[in-house]
Amino acid sequence: MITKDNSPDYEYVSQKGLTREIVEDISRRKGEEKWVLDIRLKALEMYYALSMPTWGPSLEELNIDDIATYVKPASSMKDNWDEVPENIKDTFVKLGIPKAERDYLAGVGAQYDSEVVYHNIKEELLSQGVIYTDFDSALVEYPDLVKQYFTKCVPLTEHKFIALHYAVFSGGSFVYVPRGVHVTMPLQSYFRLNSPESGQFEHTLIIVDEGASLHFIEGCSAPKYNKFNLHAGCVELFVKKGGTLRYSTVENWSKNMFNLNTKKAIVEEDAVMEWVSGSFGSHISMLYPMSILVGDRARTEYTGISFAGEGQNLDTGFKVIHVGKDTNSVVHSRSLSKGGGKTTYRGLVRIMPSATHSSSFVDCDNLMLDDISKSDTIPVSDIRSSDATFSHEAKVGKISDKAIFYLMSRGLMESDAKAMIVRGFASPISKELPLEYAVEMNRLINLELEGEIQ
Repeated sequence: MITKDNSPDYEYVSQKGLTREIVEDISRRKGEEKWVLDIRLKALEMYYALSMPTWGPSLEELNIDDIATYVKPASSMKDNWDEVPENIKDTFVKLGIPKAERDYLAGVGAQYDSEVVYHNIKEELLSQGVIYTDFDSALVEYPDLVKQYFTKCVPLTEHKFIALHYAVFSGGSFVYVPRGVHVTMPLQSYFRLNSPESGQFEHTLIIVDEGASLHFIEGCSAPKYNKFNLHAGCVELFVKKGGTLRYSTVENWSKNMFNLNTKKAIVEEDAVMEWVSGSFGSHISMLYPMSILVGDRARTEYTGISFAGEGQNLDTGFKVIHVGKDTNSVVHSRSLSKGGGKTTYRGLVRIMPSATHSSSFVDCDNLMLDDISKSDTIPVSDIRSSDATFSHEAKVGKISDKAIFYLMSRGLMESDAKAMIVRGFASPISKELPLEYAVEMNRLINLELEGEIQ
């Protein structure tokens, strides 16, 4: 059942919980074809058949019966910011999205709760055959292309919250870069979960065809509420022969959020998949991007940082499976914890027997800012080829008292000295981000150090 909402921001808010009636109503309101509804209903069955994840933090505080899975804002999708309702547009203006679009982006999508409210792409990309639209529109306008790839990278059976995602998915992004086309300016989608006691389940599907290249940026945020919200999005990435895709994410969820996102890439021959990730906020995060190197000489690199403060448990990491010959993976992970927060690096490197002459390097650095925080590294190394190279380095430590004393002897306040050390620790990640996002990440680090992110 879908009910009218009293807030001027929303047209409809679904009944809380998850039932067949809710799933069918979402599909009906979107005008979807039967094949899409069939996926939703199959996923609903899988959700109730699968057990809760047991590999990470406890999710006992999360109750799907307290979550509204579909929240429709009081606005249809626009391609002009002036046409977006002021109360919704103001949120994105404060986040700097319209300015970023003007300054350095080739296209922008903005989602508010369950629906995309703004989408635009530069004409020069359209003339090159680049497709960049919201996922709901892609289901209608490019059904054959979507069918070819949808659920093929991340299947319904991946885990319980992927099944939930496929049952109630709404919004998200669809990108297709034709063969040989190089998108020289980034595309960006921004996801804002604004409604209390609700979930966001956007689906992102990107295909970079042979010899093409793209940098895609994803931003996420939510305001603070007294009750829990849920984010269970899904990202499916396909990088064809000789293609290159960089996927950058800065997540700034509020600390009432369960962030259970799933991201995976299939990387073909001579292709390159790069991940850059910054994880801030959320009550609990379980996020492990994954690359499957199916083609010979495929490469992937992951560069990520997470910061957990009081009341936070950020369980993040990276997974890679080497299938093709001469494949290569490099992982650089850094985490910070303070105020009793907990960070965990949970990774997987699997080198299959077919992946001869392949190599993988994993580097995990964990910095604790006090005596009550926690940090763990839980790597799984599954090396099935005798003709492969693998190395793993991990360090866990505290801020050096000597380093703080040295900086204070040079005139810095203790808080400024700690902030300088932390920013230096995070610099290998921030330098991989576009300038505006590096500045944003440093700002989030400063807010975390000051205890201002709620």
